[in-house]
Amino acid sequence: MRLSAKQITLIKFVAHVLGIFPLIYLFVNVINGHAGGDPVQYIIHFTGMGAMNSLILTLMISPLAKYGKLGGLLRMRRLVGLYTFTYASLHVLAFLSLDLLFAWSFFMSEMVKRPYILLGVLAYILLMALALTSLATIQRKMRHHWQQLHNGIYVIAILAPIHFYWSVKSEIIEPSLYLLFSLLLLCLRYKKFNILSIKKSDPLH
Repeated sequence: MRLSAKQITLIKFVAHVLGIFPLIYLFVNVINGHAGGDPVQYIIHFTGMGAMNSLILTLMISPLAKYGKLGGLLRMRRLVGLYTFTYASLHVLAFLSLDLLFAWSFFMSEMVKRPYILLGVLAYILLMALALTSLATIQRKMRHHWQQLHNGIYVIAILAPIHFYWSVKSEIIEPSLYLLFSLLLLCLRYKKFNILSIKKSDPLH
């Protein structure tokens, strides 16, 4: 089924509402003192979950477009992906500024001692590369290399939930569900990972 221009506009509007409203909710909670006993950890966790949820939603778009025969949804991937980067950036900024107070030497030592931080850094660097190359003009210039780079979303889909899983000290049910759901969404793309079906001269797509 082909989505009309009005339907796509409506979907984009809903996507913006879903992306922006949680940030307003976070801001209101913090300034009104409703961020729990440790507001810093509340902000870090909230923005991290925003990034995780946006990532899952980004990964869901292609299967929904394919199996629901809604090709117009594919135009939403960039928008939702940029919200993923926005939440991830806020998550990283909150951790560095509010928790570590920009103590870079301490950050480096923590990254060595705590592998989940290293995974988070790797996922964020990949996500930043995808966000910076998301413009159509850059896509045209990079040609098939653009698709190869943006297949990095599948690496992020593994790194991010493992980062979440390793970061918690208890209550592993929630991160376990995110990890399982990410793997399920990757399994729906098994044909992309079937190396035997791709010629050596063909770029990944």
